[in-house]
Amino acid sequence: MTKYVNSQKYVVEYIELYETGKIKLNKERILLIEFVKKNILNNPKVYFEDEMIENCIAFGEKWYFEMQPFQKFLIAFIFLFWHGNNRVVFRKFLWMLGRGGGKNGLITVVGNFLISELHGIENYDISVVANSEDQAETSIKEAYNCVKKHEMLRKAFKATLTKVVSRKTNSIFTYRTSNGNTKDGLRDGAVVFDEIHQYMDNADVKVHISGLGKRPNPREFYIGTDGYVRDGFLDNMKEKAIKVLKGESRWNSLFPFICRLDEESEIDDMDMWEKANPMLSLPRSDYAEGLYQTIYEEYEELEEDPSNYEEFITKRMNLPKIDLEKSVATWEEIVATSRPLPNLLNQECIGCLDFASIRDFAAVGLLFRDEENYMFKTHSYARKEFVDKHYAYSKPVNPNSTTHKKLAPIREWEQAGHISVVEGPTIQPQLIVEWFVEMSKHYIIKKIIGDNFRMEILKPLLEAEGFEVEVIRNPRAIHSLLAPRIETAFANQQILFGDNPIMRWYTNNTLVIIDKRGNKEYAKKEPVKRKTDGFHCFVHGMYRADEITVGSSFSLANLNF
Repeated sequence: MTKYVNSQKYVVEYIELYETGKIKLNKERILLIEFVKKNILNNPKVYFEDEMIENCIAFGEKWYFEMQPFQKFLIAFIFLFWHGNNRVVFRKFLWMLGRGGGKNGLITVVGNFLISELHGIENYDISVVANSEDQAETSIKEAYNCVKKHEMLRKAFKATLTKVVSRKTNSIFTYRTSNGNTKDGLRDGAVVFDEIHQYMDNADVKVHISGLGKRPNPREFYIGTDGYVRDGFLDNMKEKAIKVLKGESRWNSLFPFICRLDEESEIDDMDMWEKANPMLSLPRSDYAEGLYQTIYEEYEELEEDPSNYEEFITKRMNLPKIDLEKSVATWEEIVATSRPLPNLLNQECIGCLDFASIRDFAAVGLLFRDEENYMFKTHSYARKEFVDKHYAYSKPVNPNSTTHKKLAPIREWEQAGHISVVEGPTIQPQLIVEWFVEMSKHYIIKKIIGDNFRMEILKPLLEAEGFEVEVIRNPRAIHSLLAPRIETAFANQQILFGDNPIMRWYTNNTLVIIDKRGNKEYAKKEPVKRKTDGFHCFVHGMYRADEITVGSSFSLANLNF
């Protein structure tokens, strides 16, 4: 057994299970093993409170279920403290496992233990927060059923379907919904955020943790399986986790336990499934064996009904999947467009616009290219009445508001300069013209491309300013023509939007419809709130991308006087 400065048996046992090949770990957990060795097991400034760890595990095994090695491993870090001040080393914990991995059951045990006299902190209240009441109350119901079943627990706790209270510490284990009434003034000792894939931003999180710190050793638990919301709270937290594991962020700012497949192809290798769900590691408990059989049956059914593939790989294997027959690109490919734009001053480009609906959104853009990449600079316009109605643009910032306003943080994008919100019954064509006139002072606009919607108005206005204008008479016809080029460019990371969240939003909202002849058309995943104007603007520019002279620029120094 390896000797460590600061050892803990359940942590060391879990590491040895991996190093001896008895369990399989994904890349994030392999990084975690090295992270633990470097920052914790060989760190004399911290210590594991072994008695508390043993008590928590014994409590869970006596009253709830037999603990698996990975669950004991996770519990150990909850009770990791600094020498000197005896404060917790980790305040934030991220647990991501495939569906069925037992994260809610483990949180029930931990929550019930932390409010108990075994933990010993008075008024150490714990709230479980989720978007729906059904999800939020899961752990509280489990704890309630456990307490009611055992006389000894009834002596230690008062339990109802909404809360469990320790008779000795007066600590409360309860649940809340993320869109409920104000949570200001709460004095929780710990907060659990469940199904975090549904969170668009951190507004709900901030209000729930605002009261932490008023009790000793505050903790935050973020648990769940991955989902379909991209560029939201969970993606940001996963990015933070990787930085922590690679030493690019403060090492104790987060303890990340992320379980997933490393590659999509591993879905067909049942031995790899434990990468996403450590409950499936051998030897399996009765629960785990039943879970494996359920997952295997779902996997077999994919052959007959492949429509469930996206749900299976996202939820069971914790590997988000965007069906390429439905989406323009994978989310990873969309994120790759965020690389900074190079200096494009005085470069030749194609102007493009999408002005199909003058009552909601419009987009304008400039497409540049070099030998390998397509660079797109864009701006959007939106009517205030529309964004007020669908995204609560004018309402004061309220972290308790419902999720519909979070579909698009218009005000944030406006403050960043990506979009202009305008008054009036329509978006005025003159705004479009003025944008191109301003851009022509800095870039060489070879021509401006748009589809035939509203172009009878815009074309003469633009031509009056000296622009050459081309109208796409049948925009749907060019989609299938351009689809191979656009898909290849995304796949090869040859598209640059810069750090432009609204352009990522447009792209992720775009649906690819394939007809029976195999022709592709770009449409919307949702007809009203998930806009695609900026992406269609980009497509119009790509229609004439070959006309851009690569390396062309203008400078007075090149002229002969």
